[in-house]
Amino acid sequence: MKKISIKNQFMNKNLQIVLTTLFALACFSLSAQVAASPDYIKQLTSDWQGERFDDGRPHVPDALLQRLKKIQMEEAWGYLRGKGYNNQYDGDWEILHPNKVMTGRALTAQYMPLRKDYKQMVKMKGADENRDTIGGSNSWPIEILRPGDVYVADGYGRVIDGTLIGSNLGTAIYNNSKNGVIFDGGVRDVAGLMTIEGFNGWWRGQDPSYLQEEMLTSINTPIRIGRATVLPGDAVLANSYGVVFIPSHLVADLVLSSEIVALRDIFGFQRLRENTYTPGQIDTKWTDEIKADFADWLKKYPDEKLPMTRKDLNDHLSADRN
Repeated sequence: MKKISIKNQFMNKNLQIVLTTLFALACFSLSAQVAASPDYIKQLTSDWQGERFDDGRPHVPDALLQRLKKIQMEEAWGYLRGKGYNNQYDGDWEILHPNKVMTGRALTAQYMPLRKDYKQMVKMKGADENRDTIGGSNSWPIEILRPGDVYVADGYGRVIDGTLIGSNLGTAIYNNSKNGVIFDGGVRDVAGLMTIEGFNGWWRGQDPSYLQEEMLTSINTPIRIGRATVLPGDAVLANSYGVVFIPSHLVADLVLSSEIVALRDIFGFQRLRENTYTPGQIDTKWTDEIKADFADWLKKYPDEKLPMTRKDLNDHLSADRN
């Protein structure tokens, strides 16, 4: 009986080793992918309940992204902080067209300093994924951009020899996405990029050098942009005051809440001009009298001027009261 027990223990141990090895190989195969799998992206963004692209990213509606353009940076930042998302904003950018606002859905890419054995593995995996291995791998994220996407790249702040695009790739980006880029890194040929109508970009700097000693490591995985964490499919709001990355499942409520804040401001400014209330009364927690006045003011506000539907407005206000 003792010999059988020892034999069984030996067999169980070998089986455990085999299973552990197979699991490790499976994990290595998954982690060695250049582009994240749709299943992985769905796990990352499991709070999103709407439609998705076939790559797994949340499909935040275009109409919502258009409304997002009118949201003030402070309002978006404040809403996210209130929800416990404290690391979604970054500033200090060079901007191609500072007077323009850009919104879209994040397609993420990560770059690292060149290590030739790792670069070779990435190239082999890219070939397995039917990617173009003749040119540079920095074209791979560009090739899969969809209309409304924003190409968001972690270039670890490198500008000299870290120029992720010039005017040729910039043209391809706009052709595929009809949008622009957010680069924690550099670009070259800004004069050429300026000629691409509709294209915009936020980056750390520009330099005439070309990309070298730097390599692409992943597409559509979580990345860091300055002090912000970005997931694929995040909604991007970029303007002259910085960039904020909004978790997809919070976009609709953030937009609606911020629009109501804007209506409160319009009401407050009007009442101050009319000398109905003092600045102190408006710039603090409102009394029941002011709240009632605001509710009555909203009822008379023209539907065609509302940024949201009357039903959405009433439903949101009703939820706040409850």
